Amino acid sequence: MSTIKVVIQSLLFGIAFCVSATPVFPQASATPSTRNDQQVAVNQKGEPGFSDRIKRYRLNDGDILELTFEFSPEFNQVVTVQPDGYIVLRDIGDIAASGQTIPQLTSALQTAYSQILYKPAISVVLKDFEKPYFVAGGQVEHPGKYDLRGATTLVQAITMAGGFTEKSKHSQVMLFRRVSEQWTEARVFDVKKMLNTKSLAEDPYIEPGDMLFVPQNNVSKIARYIPHSGVGYYLNRY
Repeated sequence: MSTIKVVIQSLLFGIAFCVSATPVFPQASATPSTRNDQQVAVNQKGEPGFSDRIKRYRLNDGDILELTFEFSPEFNQVVTVQPDGYIVLRDIGDIAASGQTIPQLTSALQTAYSQILYKPAISVVLKDFEKPYFVAGGQVEHPGKYDLRGATTLVQAITMAGGFTEKSKHSQVMLFRRVSEQWTEARVFDVKKMLNTKSLAEDPYIEPGDMLFVPQNNVSKIARYIPHSGVGYYLNRY
């Protein structure tokens, strides 16, 4: 199981989690702040919500974009989102791209190139990107990374991972979701109750980059928001 946990941690959210022996967690009431270029779905209380769904794709590191200038083809170019989240533009320099939607980036490009072009008409096409995925770990038959194709709920994702093992604590399934550069939202769902009552109204949709973890031990109280480095603590503990 230790090998599986290492693999899961390397896949989670596209970043490596550093597991600390004595992690420090925020209070449950702490609410993370999000970057302007990486907004998350919010509910009526203004908090990130697992039932909300972000439909527009947001750019990630490694994405490849083709920029076409309608009236100035000499500026046509293909750019890649760098590990620091920026793209390098011809005659302009670096601008932030990671976390933005295509319309947002197009607007930013038009503003940047308006310094040297008159009312630039720019078309942005996403040529290559990391396919949406989720990670399933813990007490499921086939832990690993799975393609996320279309609308998928937590119960469906568990089924895709082969279902529960005999050791699973499926009344306390944990779902981790990155909500900003520093913070992860953690929720616990009683999937056993959902299945027994055949009431899936509370069955949340999976978002790209989510991780579900099925423990084999009872889960003690978990803070709603935890730093990314704190996720590994729960993976090792349960």
